[in-house]
Amino acid sequence: MTLATHKDNLLIGMACAATAYFMLSIMAVFSKLLSLSHNVVEISFFRNIIAVLPFLIYIFAFGHRDLLKIRGKPMLLIVRCVVGTFSLMLTFGTFALLPLAEATVLLFTSSLFLPILSRIFLKEHISRARMSAIAIGMIGVLIMARPAGDMNMLGVGLGLATALCHAVLGTILRHLGKSESPMTVTFYFLSIGAVMSAVPLPVMGSMPDLKSLPLIIGLGATGAMGQFFLSSAFRFAPAAVVTVFNYTGIIWATFFGWWLWNDWPTFPVWVGGGIIIGANLFMLIREHYLLNRKQEETRQQQQEEKLS
Repeated sequence: MTLATHKDNLLIGMACAATAYFMLSIMAVFSKLLSLSHNVVEISFFRNIIAVLPFLIYIFAFGHRDLLKIRGKPMLLIVRCVVGTFSLMLTFGTFALLPLAEATVLLFTSSLFLPILSRIFLKEHISRARMSAIAIGMIGVLIMARPAGDMNMLGVGLGLATALCHAVLGTILRHLGKSESPMTVTFYFLSIGAVMSAVPLPVMGSMPDLKSLPLIIGLGATGAMGQFFLSSAFRFAPAAVVTVFNYTGIIWATFFGWWLWNDWPTFPVWVGGGIIIGANLFMLIREHYLLNRKQEETRQQQQEEKLS
């Protein structure tokens, strides 16, 4: 089977993004519930091993071995899987230590890290407007963290580390989406993640009880669907479009946090979170404006060349 020529489809990409972030929000709920009796390595293993089972059945029982074929850069896919596995553990650690809404807002800082990574690794220029937005966004983080010390600083640190990993993953997924099937990307991520998280289990693991079983199945199912739809979203839409739907996560996180744990965001979280989201939206709108202006200039130049 040959992969069809890649074409963006914004409607499909946006639908996949909205579904992905809803599923990942539910996964966060399952992980937080499991964190009461299991560590993040165990939770990561449960999530990966449950989620990869349908793929194994699909590949080997139904003969779809073409899913195993990597058409682009194998090393890039491996890097995505390794970084993604560590990112998953950090994510579960963040949700275990912080209320869902606070943890979710902290993960929004991944968009602030993207320009910095582009500057360091790709030598791309960062405008003063972008630098200002990044600085303002980080002020929002400080307001949320509340220097007085009534927020879990380990959770804040894990949240920022997770956001950095997410920024790296967003860039890698966009590149992989040009050559790889979303199911291929998801399968290798889950498989390699299951192996990586299984290694320390003899020392750190414990046998789950029957009460944990529904949570483990839910964790794996929502995690697999979230990753599949997220890979699909990056395949069919630019990262800037997909990132917008990330903000729906705060709605779900606030609702689930209030419903299940009676956690309602405090005033510093509303203020700091609003600043972080505002900084992200400013960069997103400005990026869209610059892209449209560049495309218009290109069209005008092409028209002038035709007339001359």
